Amino acid sequence: MTSPALAPDSGVTRVVCEQLAPRVGDLAHNKELVLDAVRRARSERADIVVLPELATSGYVFTDTDEARHLSITPGDAFFTDLTRLLAGTRSVVVLGFCEDGGHTLYNSAAVVDADGVRAVYRKTHLWDRETLFFTPGEHMAPVVATPHGRIGVLICYDLEFPEMPRRLATAGADLIAVPTNWPLEEHPAGERPAEIVQAQAAARANGVYIACTDRSGTERGQVWTQGTAVINQYGWITATATSATRHRAVTDLFLHLARDKSLSPHNDLLRDRRTDLYAQESPRL
Repeated sequence: MTSPALAPDSGVTRVVCEQLAPRVGDLAHNKELVLDAVRRARSERADIVVLPELATSGYVFTDTDEARHLSITPGDAFFTDLTRLLAGTRSVVVLGFCEDGGHTLYNSAAVVDADGVRAVYRKTHLWDRETLFFTPGEHMAPVVATPHGRIGVLICYDLEFPEMPRRLATAGADLIAVPTNWPLEEHPAGERPAEIVQAQAAARANGVYIACTDRSGTERGQVWTQGTAVINQYGWITATATSATRHRAVTDLFLHLARDKSLSPHNDLLRDRRTDLYAQESPRL
């Protein structure tokens, strides 16, 4: 789904990503944790705030009953409180939550501004034990028009599938917000975690900004990558979150530049695609 076109400001957009450490099983605590993070971001004049996947519930559920107990709907009072917090601003918040879908649960992300919940995206590619609790979404990720530019939304493992960021880029996204919970995995010394390399490649391949917000803390023995990063349209990291930055990445971006896909006087990143060939079978020689 693509929202109606809205011209972005030609000036700077401040993006704030904060690595939170939700307490699995403590919905009330996590809701306040999110609201506090948004208050901090507002105090720094944030235009776009990106928070982790499943920020209101935690991630490592014991069973489906626990996940359901921690689920909320987009009509929950929490989203009303968040909307009120954004009143009088043009700030936009993207965060993950465990969605009560009635007979099923979804790993979802909401886009919220002063007008309320603008969009809800249900994660379409579920990772590992998520398949025990959640149903994959059945609709393509949205692109939401905001005063700052067009924001696409993916969740964590979605980013591993090149078709997802490419579809958002061709739908006009300037920035892709990616709430995530990246379990820590070994990687060679001196190298960035593979998830960040993947995000950099997606940004470069599609000429879009990408803001990934990971989480912090240890949950039921699970340690996280803490790989929060904001990446520019050329694939370079512009900000990361570390303990030295209080687990926050703050950066100023010119999102409208993502609409220029030219690579040279003779090349355009999207127009140079050979879509007439991509559906063909490769010859087996």
